[in-house]
Amino acid sequence: MDIKIKKRPWYIRHKYTILLGVTIIALLAYAIVLSLGPRTIRVNETEARIAKVEEAFFMEYVDAEGIVKPISTIRINTLESGTLARIVAEDGATVHKGDSILFLTNDELMRTIEDERDDWQKQYSLLQEQKLTLEQKVISLRQQTLDAQYELSRLDKDLAINREEFKMGITTKAQLDMKEAEYIYRHQKTELQLQSLRHDSAATVIRQNLLEADFQRVDKRYERSRERMDNLVVRATTDGQFSFSGATLGQRIMTGECIGEIKVMTSYKMSIQLNEYYIDRVSVGLPASITYQDNKYELKVSRVVPEVKNHTFEVELVFVGDMPANARLGKSYRIQVELGQQEKAIVMPRGDFYASTGGKWIFKLTDDGKRAVRVPLTVGRQNPKQYEVLDGLEPGDRIILNGYSNYGDIEELAIE
Repeated sequence: MDIKIKKRPWYIRHKYTILLGVTIIALLAYAIVLSLGPRTIRVNETEARIAKVEEAFFMEYVDAEGIVKPISTIRINTLESGTLARIVAEDGATVHKGDSILFLTNDELMRTIEDERDDWQKQYSLLQEQKLTLEQKVISLRQQTLDAQYELSRLDKDLAINREEFKMGITTKAQLDMKEAEYIYRHQKTELQLQSLRHDSAATVIRQNLLEADFQRVDKRYERSRERMDNLVVRATTDGQFSFSGATLGQRIMTGECIGEIKVMTSYKMSIQLNEYYIDRVSVGLPASITYQDNKYELKVSRVVPEVKNHTFEVELVFVGDMPANARLGKSYRIQVELGQQEKAIVMPRGDFYASTGGKWIFKLTDDGKRAVRVPLTVGRQNPKQYEVLDGLEPGDRIILNGYSNYGDIEELAIE
């Protein structure tokens, strides 16, 4: 006789299918919960750089590497063109004002000078001849003047004698009148002669002055030519260290060409390159300092070069008082340029978060230190060590400063 087998319930028959479905639903639910909740990753506490926000004195300054340079650099330019014949001062040599640096030759200039010298000698000879002629004429004019003055004196005496003779009855009235008429004529003639002599003397003086002026012009032209020959010797214009431009013997040097520089070594200045971000903040007169071997040396901004190259601009500074004893050309020091006064502010240390977040947000630790949540942030001024906090954090808050390139859009960190 057949035995009737009891049929199992459906949930028993399909238990594996049901278990699989429940598992899938649970996983989907877990994924949905995770997607709806904050994204979290785990961070090792030893790897996280944790800092505290605090209220402290803050001063905005910029820190940069400065290079020691001479206080001034004088360019040496040629005053005359020529061929480089001899180099006296080598590159790096110490020179004094007036020292010869190099010698040039210029055949065309030498010919010009010889022509000027010949012209000068001709003019000089002509001047001497004409001066002699004029001196002889002056002597002759003086002699003629002396004769005319003597003639006038004699006529005056003769007329006086004739008048006495007329009173004495020796001569007649007619004879006296004839003598007086002759006196008047000869007296006027002599006066005209004296006037002519005075005009000749004045003309002679003028002519002599013109000759002197002509000769002076020739002499000055010749002197300038000789000065041009002196310019073929290039000399140091001040004391310092000479830097040669590298011209070679036999090279043609043009007028006004720079053949080197003289670095004035009486003092030094510092040169730094700053980011263009600070170009509107840095001005002449701003204080700065160097801290070297526990000593602080004060400087001030002396020059700001407004031209921006490769996103930087140049700033020059001079020492206000003492300078480091080991200061040498080319040596570098860290320089702090102050951009404002020291004042109280809420500050936080610098970190790599700024490069990733632009200073817009940061991870702040919870009170128990187990988690760090993303909070909005507003920063203000900055210096190489600190940021000024304007909004988003309070003194005593703990924050994470590093690792932001790995966090992406994560909104919460679990600290282990």
